[in-house]
Amino acid sequence: MAGHGGWSTGAAVRYDRVDALRGVAMVWMTLFHFSFDLSHFGYWAQDFRGDAFWTVQRTLIVSLFLFCAGLGQAVAWHRGVGGLRFGRRWGQIAGCALLVTAGSYLMFPRSFIYFGVLHGMAVMLLVARATAGWGRWLWLAGLLAVLSPWAAGWALSGPLSTWAAAFDGRALNWLGWVTRKPFTEDYVPVFPWLGVMWWGMACGQGLLARRPAWLAGPVGGAGRPLAALGRYSLGYYMLHQPVMIGAFLLIGWLRT
Repeated sequence: MAGHGGWSTGAAVRYDRVDALRGVAMVWMTLFHFSFDLSHFGYWAQDFRGDAFWTVQRTLIVSLFLFCAGLGQAVAWHRGVGGLRFGRRWGQIAGCALLVTAGSYLMFPRSFIYFGVLHGMAVMLLVARATAGWGRWLWLAGLLAVLSPWAAGWALSGPLSTWAAAFDGRALNWLGWVTRKPFTEDYVPVFPWLGVMWWGMACGQGLLARRPAWLAGPVGGAGRPLAALGRYSLGYYMLHQPVMIGAFLLIGWLRT
């Protein structure tokens, strides 16, 4: 999981509070992944697929990341960030998504990540940029997006059951309209998660129009390092797990 809202924003003014909120998500994600690694390497037996303590945390972390991504896109829209800058950053995200797929295949060949948070974000950012002018309709669009997997699940289990196999297959399950979740280490389909990004964008646009200081105001104390972390979220996301996994491998080697 990861979150990288605000990657498309300009550099004139830092929205430190958005960065700090993203930093909170990064710290939470790191603690979650550290716990996962402890379990994976046999130091702490946990059920990350079935235990609600972990599955709910994952949902909240991804939600916070994507909400921050929506806030960042609101800032980009407010500043009129051009397509070239957006495209350059989008290419970095898409490239990192491919690296995640390759790396996860080496470590989890049976459950590698083929549509995780970076893959989902690459698609969702394109949609968010195309719909930034929807204004308050983004709230309704977000609600419909969040509810759509349940509606699709009902339809594919009933009147449209003949289509279930197609939507459950890898060619279409990235949409999120499935009757069963695929076996993969990270799965962040377009629906319902696009709805969270839309809500973040709607919230950001509303605050920028009425209470801009709530996003751009200064941060103090612990907020400063969190804001600094939030500014480099993509690089941090790509490095933190390899570093932790390498540390666990080294510890295991030293113990033998």
